[in-house]
Amino acid sequence: MSHPELLDDITRAVLARDEVVRLLQGTHGESAPVSKERVHAYIDELYTTQRYFLYRALQHPLYPILRKIKRIVEHIETVQAAVQTSRIIYASNHRSHTDYLVEPLLLDDHGIRPPITAAGINLFGGPFGLIHRHVTGAIPIRRNTKDPIYLATLKAYVAELLRRRDLLFYIEGGRSYSGELKAPKTGLLHAAMQAGLPDVVVIPVAIAYDLVLEDRIVARQGVKRRQRAFARELAEMATMAVGYRSRAYVVFGDPIRLDGYAHESRRDVLELAHVTRDAIGRLYKVLPTALVSAAMKPSLTRRDLEARVATLLDGLARIQANIGVRDARQAVEEGVAALDRRGILHAERSRIRVRDRGLLKYYARSIQHLLPPAPNRT
Repeated sequence: MSHPELLDDITRAVLARDEVVRLLQGTHGESAPVSKERVHAYIDELYTTQRYFLYRALQHPLYPILRKIKRIVEHIETVQAAVQTSRIIYASNHRSHTDYLVEPLLLDDHGIRPPITAAGINLFGGPFGLIHRHVTGAIPIRRNTKDPIYLATLKAYVAELLRRRDLLFYIEGGRSYSGELKAPKTGLLHAAMQAGLPDVVVIPVAIAYDLVLEDRIVARQGVKRRQRAFARELAEMATMAVGYRSRAYVVFGDPIRLDGYAHESRRDVLELAHVTRDAIGRLYKVLPTALVSAAMKPSLTRRDLEARVATLLDGLARIQANIGVRDARQAVEEGVAALDRRGILHAERSRIRVRDRGLLKYYARSIQHLLPPAPNRT
C-alpha cells in the first residue's frame, strides 16, 4: 500500500462493507488472497485528496485557458440552500475537458466548497494526474469495464465517500463526441443509492458553451472509438485556444431526492438516471451558435436564416426551454459571427454558406433533445 492513510477512515469503512467482505473471502473464480490483493489495489487507485487551500491557486497556471471562458451561473441559490441540509451529488452533462475547471471553480466563486469529481482514468497520467489526485480531489474511473471486483469496490468507495464529501460526476460517462446529450450511465448513481444516506440529493447541472474548445477533436471522431492520450489532446487544445473566446453557462436544477428509489431495483436505478438526464436536458442553455447551426442549410440568405431561427425559437418557447436569446435577428448576428470566426460558416454580404458541415452538425445536435424530429434538419 503506497499511502498510510489507506488504513484510515474511508478505507476501513470500505473494507467493512458487506459486499467488500464477500469479495475479500474470494469471489468470481478468484481465491481469497488474489481477491484481497485486487480490492486493495483498486482502493489505492481510487484514493484521492482535495487540498482546498491549493485549489483556488490552480486558476493561475490555467489562466491562459480560463480567461477565455466567461463563467455564467443560473440558479446558484438552489445549491446554496441545498448544501445547508443535504449531501449533494452534482450530475452534469459533459461537453469539454474544461467542464472539470469551470464547474468546481464556479461553485467556489459562490463560497461553495468544490466537490470530489469523478473523472476518466485517462486524465490521471503525468503531472495532471498528480494535480487531480492530490489537489482537485478527483477519483479515476475505469469506464466501460466489466470487472465485477472493480465495480463492487468502486461502488463501495463512492458510497463511503458520500458520507464525507459531495460528489460531481458526468451522467453521460465521457464527453459527447457527436454533440448530442447522450443516454445516462447508471453506475455512480447506483453507488450513491447504495450509500443509504437519508439526506443525499441529486442536483442536475447543465453546462453549455457558445463554442467548445476541443470541438474539432471530438467532432472528427463522431463517436469515441479509442482512448486517446490526454497529453496529446491537451496539446491540441492549447493550439485551438488561439483566438478562442466563449461563454460557459452552468445551470443548476431543483434537487432530486433518492428516498423514492430502491437501489435493489434495476428499474428504479434506470428511472432515476433518466429523470436526472431529462432534467439536465431541460436546463441546457440554448445559445445562438446552437440555434444557427440547427436552422442552417448549406447556403441561406440572412433573411431566410432569421426566419428559420424564429421558427425554432417559437417551438422552444412553447416547451419552456432555457433560451439564451429571444430575438431571431440577434441570435443570427451573434451565432453567425461566432461560427464564422471558428471557420464553420462563411458570412458574405447577403448570404451565409457552410464551410464545415461536421462541426455545424455537432453544434446543432446539442439542442436536438429539445426539438421535434425533422428529417431535413442539418
